[in-house]
Amino acid sequence: MSEIKRHNVSEQNAWSEIVEAGDFVFLSFCAGNVGQSVEAQVNGALDDMAARLRKVGLTLESVVKVDVLMKDPWNLPTMEKVFQERFKGVYPARKTISTEFAHDGGEGGLQVQIDAIAYKK
Repeated sequence: MSEIKRHNVSEQNAWSEIVEAGDFVFLSFCAGNVGQSVEAQVNGALDDMAARLRKVGLTLESVVKVDVLMKDPWNLPTMEKVFQERFKGVYPARKTISTEFAHDGGEGGLQVQIDAIAYKK
C-alpha cells in the first residue's frame, strides 16, 4: 500500500477529516447548514463532502459507502429525496443510524452528519 495521507487533522479532537489510504478515501463529520431544515442539512453535508472530495481530485460519483447519522429517523424520506437528486442513480451503499448529537448547535442544531468512503479510480 502507498503512503497514508491525512488531511485537516485536529490534534485537539484527535481525528482527521480526510484520510487517503491506497485506493480509498475516508471522510468523517460531513455536515452543513446546521440549524436549518433537515433537507438543507442533508444538502449541506453533501456540499461539505463534495468540497472535501475535490481536495483529493474526486467527486460524489466516487463515493461507494456512506453512514448517515440522523437525530430523527422519521426524516429518512427527506434524506432519500435529497440523495436521489444529488447522486442521480449512482448511489453508494448506505447505512442510516439514529443518534443524539453532542454539538454546540443545541437541540435544534445538528440533525444530519455523514461519513463516507470514496474509491480512487
